[in-house]
Amino acid sequence: MAQARLPVFYQELGVPDTLEGRFLLLSLHLFAVLHRLNQDAPGTEELAQELTDRFSADMETVLREVGVGDLSIPKRMRGLAASSTGLLHAYEEALGGGDEAIAAVITETMPLNQRLSPAASRRLAHYLRETVRDLASQDGAAIRAGEIGFPGPELGDDWHDQRS
Repeated sequence: MAQARLPVFYQELGVPDTLEGRFLLLSLHLFAVLHRLNQDAPGTEELAQELTDRFSADMETVLREVGVGDLSIPKRMRGLAASSTGLLHAYEEALGGGDEAIAAVITETMPLNQRLSPAASRRLAHYLRETVRDLASQDGAAIRAGEIGFPGPELGDDWHDQRS
């Protein structure tokens, strides 16, 4: 959760600090860790469920932070749960297609009025692919113990020229 809240995603990559933007970043990181846990299955199903539950709890907190009223939260949570399941499957399918396929999923995740620039979507897609690759090389026992290292989002020297 802490990785998804790094200011670089919002300030440099242009992810809006909205419910949808936070959902996007949390789901990217959730996907990467769940993808890694699947490599160690069987035996990681309970941990994967705990992580998914933690994701839901964090999204409920985000809903409250953005001003959603208590009576509306259960309905919004049902919608987010359905969206996250579909999104995790979409990331899995796109992962084999490279950055452009992942970027397309990222773009479609955001509402039209909050869409990221094509360059930002590609940067996030590259970050996700690198995160998946990095997690695959980490020790499974350490990951199951909660010792997860995420790579930093590499912006590169040309990043400022690609933002629009």
